[in-house]
Amino acid sequence: MKKNIAILGLVVILGLTFSSCEKEPSFNYPDGKVGISKVTVYPIVTLKGERVIVLVKGTAFVDPGVTALEGTNSLTPVVTGSVDVNTAGVYTITYTATNKDGFPAATSRTVAVYDTMADAAANDFSGSYVRGSNGQVAVWTKLAPGVYSVVNPGGAVGASLSVIVFNQTGTSIKIPQQNASDGTSTSSANESYSLATSSFSWVINNPGYGPSLRSFVKQ
Repeated sequence: MKKNIAILGLVVILGLTFSSCEKEPSFNYPDGKVGISKVTVYPIVTLKGERVIVLVKGTAFVDPGVTALEGTNSLTPVVTGSVDVNTAGVYTITYTATNKDGFPAATSRTVAVYDTMADAAANDFSGSYVRGSNGQVAVWTKLAPGVYSVVNPGGAVGASLSVIVFNQTGTSIKIPQQNASDGTSTSSANESYSLATSSFSWVINNPGYGPSLRSFVKQ
């Protein structure tokens, strides 16, 4: 009986050895296919240069452009939007590329054209400001004379919205009509800034914000 068991075990081991040495099947799928499934390579659009470009009014705008790729193949992006360098404002340039299967990808650039008066050029409103009603913080960063990037301008909980803010003369501030960082149309109203108390207030005109006046004090 023991001899028979030993022989049976040897047969099983040999069987496993031979089966493990069998070659994996090879598949020669047509390009762009895996079995019956079609493979698509999504386009990637990458900005050249800065995402936010700041220009003095009247300065020529030279678009750095983008790179648009489908895998290693170059795509030709479609550019929408324009910049009026003779009018102060915030402009959006959008770049879209579509792969051979019709799937698009897009990115955008903000161009701020400013016309800051001498009485505001030396101001520096940079810093963190706390909203009194909920303790949330708006962060101002000076980009050029009278031009700021402001993160969370509405002092909203968990918000990462950013906008361009102008201080064109004196202590006047405003969010010019623009597409904010999330693509939503945004501007401000009822704005004021106090040098005496390092505080400001405004109403945010944005689909996700209510009509209340939002007040902040510098930390």
